[in-house]
Amino acid sequence: MKKYAVVYVLLAILMAFALSACTKTAEEAPAATEAAVEEAAVEGAAEVEAAVEETAVEGAAEVEAAAGEIAVEGAAEVEAVPEGKGLSISIVTSSGIDDGSFNENCYDGAKAFVDSHPDSTLRDVKEPDLSKLIDTVATLVGDYDAFVLPGYNFAGIGDIATANPDKYFLVVDSTVTDSEGNMLSNLPNVYTMTFQEEQGGFFAGVAAALTTKTNKVAVVNGIAFPSNVNYQFGFMAGVNYANAKFGTKAELVELPSFAGTAAVPVEGMGENVGGNYVGSFADEATGKEVGKALIDAGADVILVAAGSSGNGVFTAAKEAGNVFVIGCDVDQYDDGVNGDKNIILTSALKIMDVNVTRQLEAIYDGKFVGMDATLGVDTDSVGYVSEAGRQQLSDETLEKLAEVYPLLKDGTIVPPSNFNGMLPDKFTGLE
Repeated sequence: MKKYAVVYVLLAILMAFALSACTKTAEEAPAATEAAVEEAAVEGAAEVEAAVEETAVEGAAEVEAAAGEIAVEGAAEVEAVPEGKGLSISIVTSSGIDDGSFNENCYDGAKAFVDSHPDSTLRDVKEPDLSKLIDTVATLVGDYDAFVLPGYNFAGIGDIATANPDKYFLVVDSTVTDSEGNMLSNLPNVYTMTFQEEQGGFFAGVAAALTTKTNKVAVVNGIAFPSNVNYQFGFMAGVNYANAKFGTKAELVELPSFAGTAAVPVEGMGENVGGNYVGSFADEATGKEVGKALIDAGADVILVAAGSSGNGVFTAAKEAGNVFVIGCDVDQYDDGVNGDKNIILTSALKIMDVNVTRQLEAIYDGKFVGMDATLGVDTDSVGYVSEAGRQQLSDETLEKLAEVYPLLKDGTIVPPSNFNGMLPDKFTGLE
């Protein structure tokens, strides 16, 4: 497959000259994007691996191995990509690849693959209308070999995947259904990765309860999709656990006018899950409004799991000057710079980029296995930032987090989630 790499590079250079007078956008033809990617590919995949190592997830040394070794019964292998053909990849999002969090981390994983495989290309496509995301994939499916699809709104791509067995679909944060909503498990050309966000939220809740000076903390979410409800419930459970086990007295601040309506009703609670939901992953203005209201209500530590909307919460925290924010999905310490200070206390982590890179490598090498993978602390795919210089946790808080991490790993503590039938005030390990 590598023997044609030089030819592809020369072609890319010629195409770059031909298109040099044009303005490139996310909606241009794949050929133009290929040239743009070629020009932008200045960092190798080795730097991504280094970035993963620098982000101190407990047990992070095991992340890469875990990401490549997870197997699900009934999974099936798909025929390899033809020899001599690089992958044409598209990542489709509703809010862009520059959100500094979820989408961007998935994009980084795809870009790391392309950087190390110059015969492959990557194009990002943005479709703000959530109701049109599946149709967008259907329109593009004939033009690409593989799709990276971050978000719950891509759950319904099952029919497209079934009708296109020679295409590959990496779905992040959701399993797959057909157009009628029937679950489709372990499709041979689909890899779904869902994360136990409630575990990351739990670490954030414990940290918030141990850090707050006002004894008031909060969590801000985007839309009440299962992944966001998981973060919310995990955070609330972490606060309740710290109050019960570590003697803290933190209260959860919730704004009734921004209560979330769950996309999937919660057992014992229904659709109204409370919390503080912006209602979008791309509304910074409302994010700032919610953040300011929580700060005005006394919250001085806030977990933000709201995509680009979260940038508005960050702005509100920076303007307040005496508030900590907990980042989400990736290490957001660099986003917290506020003059000579930083508003980021720590970040709750999901290892998405490594998993995306691994699956694209598997497709390229003909070793892809379609499966539905659920990733958490047991595979060191969920955690929190503990590296010195990337967080501002006290020594006591770091000790307490290190104490609870193995309890989540061995099941002594099981935080509540959208689906497990537990609630923030009633879950395994709290009694």
